[in-house]
Amino acid sequence: MDITSTITGYFDVAQLTLYLFWIFFFGLIFWIQRENMREGFPLVSERTGEELPAATIPLPDPKTFRLPHGGGELTVPGPNQGDTRPVAAERTGHDDSFPLVPTGDPMKDGVGPAAWCERADKPDLTYHGDAKIVPMRVDENWVVAGGSKDIRGRAVISGDDRQVGTVKDLWVDRSESMIRYIEIELEDGSTRLAPFTLCYVNWWKPTVTIRSLHAHNFEGVPTTANPEQVTLLEEDKISAYYCGGLLYASKSREEPQL
Repeated sequence: MDITSTITGYFDVAQLTLYLFWIFFFGLIFWIQRENMREGFPLVSERTGEELPAATIPLPDPKTFRLPHGGGELTVPGPNQGDTRPVAAERTGHDDSFPLVPTGDPMKDGVGPAAWCERADKPDLTYHGDAKIVPMRVDENWVVAGGSKDIRGRAVISGDDRQVGTVKDLWVDRSESMIRYIEIELEDGSTRLAPFTLCYVNWWKPTVTIRSLHAHNFEGVPTTANPEQVTLLEEDKISAYYCGGLLYASKSREEPQL
């Protein structure tokens, strides 16, 4: 008697294959979820600062990654992981279910819409190890394409329709081949970066409008330590400041909108 016929005569091979697939798929989801818990874990209570007990799925075993371009090693999950800054906000009630309200300047304290993460205070790098985001004056290989409008020198208009400065330069992403930031020269001669995705380029007037901030907010935009580079931490702070302005730029924006 054929051995194959003997086995398949007692087992439903299709159903057995389905069960094996379910077992494999469950194991895959379990493994993916554990790997997803390498950053941001273990969880810490916002009120007490104490480490919370592990969830139903346990944390993965620590794994060490070798960072590129001589960036050292990173072990996750491990000690000193996550953001340890004090939160400049308090709850409106005595239970964790109550919302948080800022206690200081929400545009600078990094809470709510203006929250930012503790990223590495180093510039993002290209595959070859060069700074990824730089002003066009640093890399002469980058020019504004023919037929496109060069917005350098245009007036920058705030959300309250006031001129705050002019576009001094464009900062490009050399890996993604796109404009990431515009560099604004304020009236006092200092410069600030603004995410290009938040800029409205007027095709009829020589202006660039940034509606998320009002004129008095631009002086508070976080600056870069290096005038020709921006670190990952600085990027997060700058973007958070502009996004926070959508709510905190003026008191009128914090009121209900009908």
